[in-house]
Amino acid sequence: MSRINTNVSSLISQRIYNNQNKSLSTSLERLSTGLRINGGGDDPAGLIASENLRSEKAAIGAAISNAERADQVVNVAEGGLQEINSLLTEVQSLVSQTANEAGLSAEEKEANQQQVDAILQTIDRISSTTTFQGTKLLNGKFDFQIESLDAKVQDYNINAAKIGDSALEVKAAITQSAQHAGVFLSLDTANLVLDDTPAEPFTIEIGGSLGARRFSFASGTAITDVAKQINNFKESLGVSADVSGTGISLKSTEYGSDQFVSVDVIDDAGQDGGVYTLDATNENEATGAGTDYDAVSSPIRDDGQDVGGTINGSKARGKGLVLDIKSDALDLNATLTAGGATAIGSIDLFKVSGGGAKFNLGPEIDANNQVRLGISDVSARKLGTTLDGTKKLSLSDLGGAGTLNLIDGDLGQAQDVVNSAIKDVSALRGRLGSFQKNVIGSTINSLGVALENVSAAESAIRDTDFASETAALTRSQILVQAASNVLAISKAQPQQALQLLG
Repeated sequence: MSRINTNVSSLISQRIYNNQNKSLSTSLERLSTGLRINGGGDDPAGLIASENLRSEKAAIGAAISNAERADQVVNVAEGGLQEINSLLTEVQSLVSQTANEAGLSAEEKEANQQQVDAILQTIDRISSTTTFQGTKLLNGKFDFQIESLDAKVQDYNINAAKIGDSALEVKAAITQSAQHAGVFLSLDTANLVLDDTPAEPFTIEIGGSLGARRFSFASGTAITDVAKQINNFKESLGVSADVSGTGISLKSTEYGSDQFVSVDVIDDAGQDGGVYTLDATNENEATGAGTDYDAVSSPIRDDGQDVGGTINGSKARGKGLVLDIKSDALDLNATLTAGGATAIGSIDLFKVSGGGAKFNLGPEIDANNQVRLGISDVSARKLGTTLDGTKKLSLSDLGGAGTLNLIDGDLGQAQDVVNSAIKDVSALRGRLGSFQKNVIGSTINSLGVALENVSAAESAIRDTDFASETAALTRSQILVQAASNVLAISKAQPQQALQLLG
């Protein structure tokens, strides 16, 4: 059938030609942009999914940058602490040199004290000038702030804590009391009465966590003098002696399971009485069954006991008077007073109201992805704090005007303070190193894997498959050419009507 007014074949050819041109344009767009989805019309559901994945990629990338920045902050703090450690080692050497009194002149002591003063000033300067983009790192700015400190808390150290909108209450439940190691020497009379003939001294060997020593006492020696002689070696034994009635109580100088007191009777010399261990739950009471002096065939030993309990419901590790807890929500240790650690019961230790260096190490901004790292003040007045009775000493007391100066101060106590300061700085460096390795390092590795997987998922949805699209382009090009030729033929069909009119 031949018509002139309406060329149906041409219309069909135009439609197909336009469709093939559209397919060709789509392939060209995808190949030129590298994206399969260039607009919502290409794949509405795929567009939504890919945009969500792009958002996740951006958040993960930012989290990786945050973790790397946190690592840089810790590196700066570590640099300052490393130098402080070196300075403390130098102070330790100067204290030991000055203790050699007979071999040092007064001028040399003065020179050593001047060096210590200069070192203390340098430590304070490092503490106040170690900064990251103007933010001071070692002056206590990132230490945790507490309130409502209980009197039973002697000292504390907060390494990390998750704090919400309100202060974090820290409560302890003491389930096991801290105890000294100890034994009781029953002597029955105020003076030693030795019945051996010929007269031999009453000889015992006392051992403690720091060493052991043999003591000999003649008949008639007052038990107060026995205790004094033992106490003369308290620092080398780790054992102190106290008169209790007509006996002597020997106790370790410190609390805890690593403390012990042992007594071996070398020669009882006819002395009446015996050796008793102390009660496991009350160190002020002797156990009912003792051993007579003449029946002691091997050392009688008693061990100390660590405090035990929980902090905020989680089991805490006890060491002497110290309760220590490490969890995702809380990392701290609290040193209790003797009264607090030896009494079973509950203690409201303190409240953590704020502070800590806050880092967001995850793609989401929530408590699970945020960590707070406590960086304490490392100035001289804060390092090496120890108790001398009720007085708190620190590294600053080694200064020229301090009670532990090298000229006329207590050098033994000065060394204890320096040792404590070295432990403080070393512990802080170790904690920062652990944070770098186990928190930041692991986080960066984990986020890197997550970024790879999310990128792969987004690529599978949105990116162009060049092999497939190139084949589609070739097909579209051929079909466009074919449609163009067919359109030309369809336009020629009406010419056949002229032959009918010829």
